[in-house]
Amino acid sequence: MSLLVVGLSHRSAPVSVLERAALSADAQIKLLQDTVAAEPAAEAAVLATCNRIELYADVDKFHAGVAELSTLLAQHSGVGLEELTPYLYVHYEDRAVHHFFSVACGLDSMVVGEGQILGQIKDALATAQELHTAGRLLNDLFQQALRVGKRAHSETGIDRAGQSLVTFGLEQLSSGAPADAWLKGKRALVIGAGSMSSLAAATLARAGVAELVVANRTFDRAERLAALLAEQYGQRPAEPDDVDVLARAVPMESVPDELTRADVVVSCTGATGLVLTADLVAEAVEGRTGAPAVERATGSDSVRSGLPPTSVGSEDGCPLDLSAVQGSAAQGSAVQGSAVQGASGFSVMGEAAVAGMDAATLEQHAAWVDNGTVDRREGRRTPEIDTEAVAALAAAAATLGRVPERRRPEPVAEVPRPLPVLSLLDLAMPRDIDAAVHRLLGVRLVDIESLAEASADAPMAADVDQVRRIVSDEVAAFDAAQRAAHITPTVVALRAMAADVVASEIARLDGRLPGLDDKQRGEITQTVRRVVDKLLHAPTVRVKQLAAEPGGAGYADALRTLFDLDAETVAAVSRADDDSRDHNSAALGGLDFGRENFDSNNFESAENRGRA
Repeated sequence: MSLLVVGLSHRSAPVSVLERAALSADAQIKLLQDTVAAEPAAEAAVLATCNRIELYADVDKFHAGVAELSTLLAQHSGVGLEELTPYLYVHYEDRAVHHFFSVACGLDSMVVGEGQILGQIKDALATAQELHTAGRLLNDLFQQALRVGKRAHSETGIDRAGQSLVTFGLEQLSSGAPADAWLKGKRALVIGAGSMSSLAAATLARAGVAELVVANRTFDRAERLAALLAEQYGQRPAEPDDVDVLARAVPMESVPDELTRADVVVSCTGATGLVLTADLVAEAVEGRTGAPAVERATGSDSVRSGLPPTSVGSEDGCPLDLSAVQGSAAQGSAVQGSAVQGASGFSVMGEAAVAGMDAATLEQHAAWVDNGTVDRREGRRTPEIDTEAVAALAAAAATLGRVPERRRPEPVAEVPRPLPVLSLLDLAMPRDIDAAVHRLLGVRLVDIESLAEASADAPMAADVDQVRRIVSDEVAAFDAAQRAAHITPTVVALRAMAADVVASEIARLDGRLPGLDDKQRGEITQTVRRVVDKLLHAPTVRVKQLAAEPGGAGYADALRTLFDLDAETVAAVSRADDDSRDHNSAALGGLDFGRENFDSNNFESAENRGRA
């Protein structure tokens, strides 16, 4: 069996595709169940965040595994396979391990170095363990990834390379100003009570917002989060720099009322539809900017009026009855934009002038227009051609690939807009807030799509190289451990067979020498066992060492062949080992991460969450 990952992320797919492919909690459960039920996969786990969807599986066939996992992702995400395929990436065996460890360290995150991915990996493992879709391989992989991520944060300065998505989003809302200074004293509303919303609430509280309101569909969860925030940040300040935050919970039905009072809103729910529509936001900011919350103009809405009349000149001698034509044009609805105000403003070359005329009249009109045109052009002279200027212009065009423009463009007058009175941060996937609200006066919206664009130019810290070295070392160590573990059931089966041989021979000896007393029988038994152990010790230790090296997978097959070990016996040992692992995980409740940490960095350090 081998590790395979199929997925898509902000690096491979546009946000619009990620948004449509987002998996609900129920869809993730069904995807895991269907994956392990499929023929190529024996284990499965799903890592679904706001900017990635990845399906991990232990498969016995690469091509069949890729086809099956891709089909299942498309099926449960609701995006057609043909549309989804161009955005999918595939990693196999060592490359899959390397990719996952990089993800755990924050190297593959939208904001490099953010630590909240560790909590999301922990949740993914807990779900797989609860559904019994994670076996030995994925349990080892996910637990090792958590250790690697913690090591990267504790041994390097990767935290300086980036920050949490929440902090990054708030800095985008503040237009580059320090987020803490910008948030201090503001009224904040957090919609949702999950891990990302909890992180946002803690970040806002630490920044010193005056009031923090938590809204959630399950009111009990909102109350628990608000109570925890009130306990941690709601006490009276003992020092001048301490914060004193009023935290309270409200049901989702109260969100429209809270919007009218909030300065900052952070939304991250698991809803499949919009939580905040453009109309709801417009009503909330109505009157707060001193003007209606109308949509910003996206182009020039002004209508050009007062244009001069278009005419060939004097209408003297025109064969048409202008008064009749003008009257019919004024009554007809087929000609738009023609306001007939008098003979002097009427265009005898326009469509309205010739509409409905017979052929003879039209011919007379055409001849009259031609004569008028010739008359108007008399006296105009053609400027002399400057051949040198034309040659210089042609040379410049050939060199530059374009005709040089000497005129400077006129500056575009910007329409003054009021400063935002409501700042919205949408961290949900699919989105919680209607994208149309960015056109409302007095409203600023930052969502996953705009964060992806802003983070593309974020600087990389020097510590990233050190983290990459850690990832490479840990991948090598994990591969060696897996290869060694692969041969362990064979070694155990070999020793079990040797123990059976010893027991059989001692029983045979008892039959041939029934007069042996217990002391003599014990000495003989102990001697035979020591002989067998010494004979097997060096080969089994050496075969484990060799199996841990690259290309060592064949040593297990060699042992089974040399000692004629029963394949079912080896498989039984493997199953017993897996059952023991599952029992230990269940007894410990999975990984012992302790109490939920609501620190603004959401970094689950070894000190406050224990070793996996």
